[in-house]
Amino acid sequence: MKTSIHLFILCALALMILSPCGHAEIIKKGQVGFRFLENPVSAEAIGRGGLGLVSLRNSNTLFWNPAGLGWLEGKYDFNINYTRGIADINHSALAGAIQLGSLGVIGLDALIMDYGDFYGTRRAANELGFEETGAFSPQSYAIGLAFSQRVSDRFSYGVHVKYAHQDLGSAWIGVTGSDVDDPAMTMEEKSYALSEPAIDIGAIYDFRLYNIRFGAAMQNFSREIKYEEAKFPLPYAVSFSLSFDPLSIWLGDENEHKMTAGFETRHPRDFKEKAKYGIEYAYREQFLLRAGYMGNYDQRGLTLGFGVRQPLGASRLRIDYAFQDFGLFKSVHTFSFGMSY
Repeated sequence: MKTSIHLFILCALALMILSPCGHAEIIKKGQVGFRFLENPVSAEAIGRGGLGLVSLRNSNTLFWNPAGLGWLEGKYDFNINYTRGIADINHSALAGAIQLGSLGVIGLDALIMDYGDFYGTRRAANELGFEETGAFSPQSYAIGLAFSQRVSDRFSYGVHVKYAHQDLGSAWIGVTGSDVDDPAMTMEEKSYALSEPAIDIGAIYDFRLYNIRFGAAMQNFSREIKYEEAKFPLPYAVSFSLSFDPLSIWLGDENEHKMTAGFETRHPRDFKEKAKYGIEYAYREQFLLRAGYMGNYDQRGLTLGFGVRQPLGASRLRIDYAFQDFGLFKSVHTFSFGMSY
């Protein structure tokens, strides 16, 4: 018991030290790239305001906090997620995990972006001043491998290693000459594709009272990468979350009504602190309603969602939907399908 508490304290302190918000004298905000890694995954988490750090008990926790794998509900778990985003920019995600007994839990995941088609042009010495170079589609994806261990009935930790790739297509670069109307002008096509590994580290502590749970995670810790002369890291952030079941205070733990309420703070490298609040009500752990709010975002705000849990033989089926109000860009819809065995 004491060992678990000590491990938790050490992990929390390490995350605070590594956080760019952990030092009062640092006020400069830096730029980041590969922003697609910040897209939230899991209709379950999104529906309750983007709270996924301590409340997910399935393989979708890979996209929030790898320590959540230690609380997997079944021996095997699999999830498929699809988000219909703004401007026809959609993304899909897969996650799977397997328990290895006392050794821990391992998980695999993939996040794939769909940006649609774009039409390229380049400058040219004609009446229009440009010529078309054809259609292209930017590509972004990330694949990951995680390990988590629940060292006691209260504490778990997890590590997630990912490989992120982004291809923005190619551009025509002038090599010689002064301008496109210069007879000496020669051009070459240059590719803008980069790949970079990153790591997530997380911890969860369960107080075993009123379902109070605390968690912390460091996400997207990486080296700096560079397009032309601009250097930047992946979207590094440190998050903290606390959740509890207010109904258990009056009804006790053994009842057909469950509620999860909580908040989460996210400290990104390139912006001010973000705060998220959410609540989820479950009836007999089969029918769930969710609501939440994402604060200090440019457009995000209200979230709503629902879920269904249905036993299917030795398996348990999960179906979830989430709605996000995206301000000027209308709304975003996320669908998740999962199964544990």
